[in-house]
Amino acid sequence: MSLPVLPRDQQRLHWARAAAGHDALELQRASVDAGFRSYWRAGAADGRTWIVMDSPPGQEDVRPWLRMRALLAGGGVRVPEVLAQDAEQGFLLLEDLGGPTLAQSMTADNADAHFDAAIGQLLRLQAITPPPELGSFGEALLQRDAGLFEEWFLGRHLGLRLDCGDSDRLALVQRRLMDNALGQKRVLTHRDYMPRNLMPVADGPAVLDFQDLVTGPVAYDAVSLFKDAFLSWPLARVDGWLARYHARAAAAGLPVPDLQTFLRDADWLGVQRHLKILGIFARLHHRDGKSRYIADAPRFIAYLDEVLPRHPQLQPLAELLETRIRPAMRSETAA
Repeated sequence: MSLPVLPRDQQRLHWARAAAGHDALELQRASVDAGFRSYWRAGAADGRTWIVMDSPPGQEDVRPWLRMRALLAGGGVRVPEVLAQDAEQGFLLLEDLGGPTLAQSMTADNADAHFDAAIGQLLRLQAITPPPELGSFGEALLQRDAGLFEEWFLGRHLGLRLDCGDSDRLALVQRRLMDNALGQKRVLTHRDYMPRNLMPVADGPAVLDFQDLVTGPVAYDAVSLFKDAFLSWPLARVDGWLARYHARAAAAGLPVPDLQTFLRDADWLGVQRHLKILGIFARLHHRDGKSRYIADAPRFIAYLDEVLPRHPQLQPLAELLETRIRPAMRSETAA
């Protein structure tokens, strides 16, 4: 006779108590993830705490996370320590790195110091030789990213149907952005290296959410760090931080081009990333019912407003933004 399958919350609690060796352990939600993973802070009566990662089988396979963690740890990158694991059930017991992320800890006064530490961790990550079987930030991934913006943000969220001229303008800019990304030197790339995924510990910052590592353009993670999906800084400070990263990367022997080329590459990758994130946030809102992200859409429009005037080759996107996208966003807000 088969035993009844316990609800997921009971499975999680029973596993955590056994893994930590505390029968009275209690769990509280630690953070919300855009995917299916969830994180829970486990507390014992003696004051000790841990983090339980719950990756439901069939929805979020925990094994890629474990493989990428081992790769980063082997290269000296600060990552969470794994204290117990059950990959079949999708449970991990991790060290508790504390509450606030780097995004929650940064202020205008301490940002320089925090970003210097984050650059140091990024340089360690980028110095790791990508394994041969690792995925690539290549043509297929770039095409998928481009499709997210047009399908989900323009089509589903704003209800825009582009005419032939507008479609050609957008396709031209997307092609130029893709060619730029494909033409850059390749390094190990996190793809979400931003303050929300960094924890300000003494020997850190510790890096989180690294399961989607690929081989990608050298400027990608740097621009992700300074032009965050949830935290914005004045453009002059961003340019200064990018220059600081470039100097340290060049000194470390990473394959960065000259500074002016690098700054252009960072701008263009930033535009590509902003368009992709607009598509992802719209998909989370309309398909997955996770609506808190779409409120940040104006942040990405502001990023585009900052950098598009610098680059005449991207002017067709600026025109589309002014004539079609911005009016549709005003209508959507007023509705």
